[in-house]
Amino acid sequence: MSIDGRLARRMWHQLEPIHAALYFSPQAFEEAAAIGYDVESRWPSYFAYRTAPLGRAGTNLAFATYYSFSPRTIAEHVPAVWDTASPAEVLRARHRAVDRTYRTLLGDGVGALGEAAELARRVAESVTVGGRPFAAANLDLSWPDEPHLALWHAATVLREHRGDGHLVALQAAELDPCESLVSLAAVGGAPVANFAGRGWSESEWAGAQDRLAGRGLVDTEGQATDQGRALRDQVERMTDDLAAEPWRQLGEQRADRLAQLIQPVLGAVFEAGILPMTSTLGIATVKAPD
Repeated sequence: MSIDGRLARRMWHQLEPIHAALYFSPQAFEEAAAIGYDVESRWPSYFAYRTAPLGRAGTNLAFATYYSFSPRTIAEHVPAVWDTASPAEVLRARHRAVDRTYRTLLGDGVGALGEAAELARRVAESVTVGGRPFAAANLDLSWPDEPHLALWHAATVLREHRGDGHLVALQAAELDPCESLVSLAAVGGAPVANFAGRGWSESEWAGAQDRLAGRGLVDTEGQATDQGRALRDQVERMTDDLAAEPWRQLGEQRADRLAQLIQPVLGAVFEAGILPMTSTLGIATVKAPD
């Protein structure tokens, strides 16, 4: 991994929780329920909030951009989410959800994020969007004026920029959508149970495991071989390197300053305990910073 790739990974760990709070906070579920979504499961609001920047996306576009969800799971939610609320209505609800979430977490501290928001926006506006649909769609949205919302928006653009690049890395490794999850579980990136919500059947999971075994990437127990670990490491390194350019432009010193400035935000998110998840944009579990 390049020096810039290491910086990109480190800053992803810092910014991912800021973005991901949207999908788990009580305020976000309340806003989704207020416009008609069933919040007994987190998936209707997740697909609505995350897909809305793409406009009234259909099943195929959603499957292409999400990649690791089964086609059945995608089809269950998209385009049905637009029958409940339009993308524009969802984006307004998303704005309210982020605002309420961070005002609840930080109180008056939301006003102290001006420098962090400025630095994060500088990084986000420097991304290249060719082949990066989620990043481009979010970057096309208007920037919020309030610092805490601008910080969240920048974190979202950067998260989706990394995610779009991660799909390139998976395809370069010739890992199809289900294989991408099986290979991640095989190296201990996350327990198999964590992927139940992605909707793959037992037979589909077993089939993907068999295909990986045929390539010498997993053993008969579904654990990664040395070759499998090397391939997965290739995916992670490529993901980092493809996410590196905006951080290269910002520079390590200013990136360190941004990381320092957002520590109160991260502390509030983790203290609230609203992120019970492992990201699949890399092998590391999202956890509280040291």
